[in-house]
Amino acid sequence: MEDELTISIVTFADNDLAEEIHRLLPQLSKTAVFDRDLLNRMVENESVDLFLARLAGRVVGMATLVTFPIPTGLRGHIDDVVVDEAARGRGIARQLLEAMIVRARAVGVRSLDLTSRPSRESAIRLYEASGFKRRDSVLFRYQSVDSDRIRA
Repeated sequence: MEDELTISIVTFADNDLAEEIHRLLPQLSKTAVFDRDLLNRMVENESVDLFLARLAGRVVGMATLVTFPIPTGLRGHIDDVVVDEAARGRGIARQLLEAMIVRARAVGVRSLDLTSRPSRESAIRLYEASGFKRRDSVLFRYQSVDSDRIRA
């Protein structure tokens, strides 16, 4: 079916995929800079799963699941969730989240975290509807001296 949405995990980043991600990246962050080498490193990293949503063969969304072991168990973090502006309102972000939750459970993740700016009210409603709970926490960020390479 032409309008069928598919969700998959990237196993190889070819030029077509790189172009699709390059196209989506400004919708995620106005300061993000596409880096093909970083995309390749990410896809090759066993702790990182890049999820893609495709509609009629075109990439319309992406999200990243990072899993990592620490002394208290295997943890997970969701980052860089974005759906193409032209495809929003179809439940694509929800399906990406559901796929990442399934994957996190399958690999034995004990807890799965994500962050969102308070201004992203619709995203926050989606996260809460998907089972995520607000935590009483304070986020800290260390910005590297080489701030030109860190854009988030």
